[in-house]
Amino acid sequence: MSRPDKKRQTAVALGYKGGEGNAPTVKAKGHGPVAEKIIDLAREHGVPIQSDPDLVEVLAALDLDMEIPEEIYAVVAELLAFVYRTNNKVPETP
Repeated sequence: MSRPDKKRQTAVALGYKGGEGNAPTVKAKGHGPVAEKIIDLAREHGVPIQSDPDLVEVLAALDLDMEIPEEIYAVVAELLAFVYRTNNKVPETP
């Protein structure tokens, strides 16, 4: 995800292994040139990019490899649903 910002762009990449009890984790984050590199790599590898400035701000405050807090599960679930739709993948239900 990225945050368009006239002064400085911010990007955060999430990783999610799936499965019960697993929450998405922050895999990369950065501002300016680092954010641009994260976005370029995502595009290069076909990773969908979603822009949500408020969510990026919250995620950027987390440490790398930290699980997202429960308070933002619903928002991140919407993001994951966007990714699944973009990839035409629907997660299998156990």
